Amino acid sequence: MTDAADQLPDDLASAHAMILAERAARREAEALAARAHAVNSHSDALIARLRLEIEKLKRDIHGSRSERKARLLEQMELQLEELEADASEDELAAEMAARSSTVRAFERRRPSRKPFPEHLPRERVVIAAPVSCPCCGSAKLAKLGEDINETLEVIPRQWKVIQTVREKFTCRECEKITQPPAPFHVTPRGFAGPNLLAMILFEKFGQHQPLNRQSERYAREGIDLSLSTLADQVGGCAAALKPVHALIEAHVLAAERLHGDDTTVPILAKGKTDTGRIWTYVRDDRPFGGQSPPAALYYASRDRRQEHPERHLKNFTGILQADAYGGYNPLFKVDRDPVPLTQALCWAHSRRKFFVLADIASNASGKNAAAISPVTLEAVKLIDALFDIERDINGLSASERLQRRQKDSRPLVDELQTWLCRATIWLRSVSSWLSRCMASI
Repeated sequence: MTDAADQLPDDLASAHAMILAERAARREAEALAARAHAVNSHSDALIARLRLEIEKLKRDIHGSRSERKARLLEQMELQLEELEADASEDELAAEMAARSSTVRAFERRRPSRKPFPEHLPRERVVIAAPVSCPCCGSAKLAKLGEDINETLEVIPRQWKVIQTVREKFTCRECEKITQPPAPFHVTPRGFAGPNLLAMILFEKFGQHQPLNRQSERYAREGIDLSLSTLADQVGGCAAALKPVHALIEAHVLAAERLHGDDTTVPILAKGKTDTGRIWTYVRDDRPFGGQSPPAALYYASRDRRQEHPERHLKNFTGILQADAYGGYNPLFKVDRDPVPLTQALCWAHSRRKFFVLADIASNASGKNAAAISPVTLEAVKLIDALFDIERDINGLSASERLQRRQKDSRPLVDELQTWLCRATIWLRSVSSWLSRCMASI
């Protein structure tokens, strides 16, 4: 038996009405599907954004600075970028589909946008006001106010050639020729202006854009700057900036105390990539009530041999706060010339090892994890209490900080020492790696 809904009409008008109804229903269904797809895309983007925010908050709270964590955040940001773009595209598709139907268009809830910086110049474009009332035609119009919509715009990069003309003059009396001196260039026989040189250096060292990629991008803009030409300019700038580096070096090494650390960096080698090091020495007297400006001194090396910190700190005679890397040990020997450095170990490095175990134990399943977690967590809490005190006394004078540390920090350190002595035997029986964490304190 045929259903009444499947029967076709006999007259043309009814057939047209049925076709129009079917088209409306199809548009309705397409709009509903587009809206559902946009909702799903928005949900995926929202979940990705919340996950990224959670990971960033975890990193801020726990102080993780590992390369693996940084790469994870970068990957999550790339995924969020794709999901946000897809969600915006699906939202526009749903809006277009809703125009021809009764389905309400889907509108995403976007995060609140920060206002544009105040230092940006504003270009005011005023739309011409009507000369008469569009309702009654009267010319008696009075201004009530105005609405301003701000649009962020960028001026594309423009290349130009500056021609510096030096006119020659000859004297009618003595026939001597005079001419103004040639303009100054940062690099010898230089042809690039200071802004161009600054851009090349920032792209290479600040944005990690190799010179070959810069050369290709400039070529697409119609400027032929070969790789060898750019490398020659970088070398010339490095030589020109050596006096500035020497001044920073003298300022940093004249400090009473330094914070030293090193981090890995990939360095190109013949047929491979070596793991080099960036050595950083920071002078920052602000937490100690000092008035000297903070500064950071950087060196690069292709390896991590101890000869590098020995050479860097050859003339330094103050306090060095660093991790337990063995390459620093010769700096603290009593027979060091001119004098041994004063060693100040880092609580953050000691805490990091305990935190790694506590974090693993709280997220792992197993017999050992349940036993290790309370112990390592207790050590982290004791060290965090010391950090809270240091934040409170940040910027005070040396005498005031010493007084507060004797009053508040010393009991915590004594408690930590008692706890370590009490837990040493048990910790060694549980984990040898945990014993190395103990040795760092």
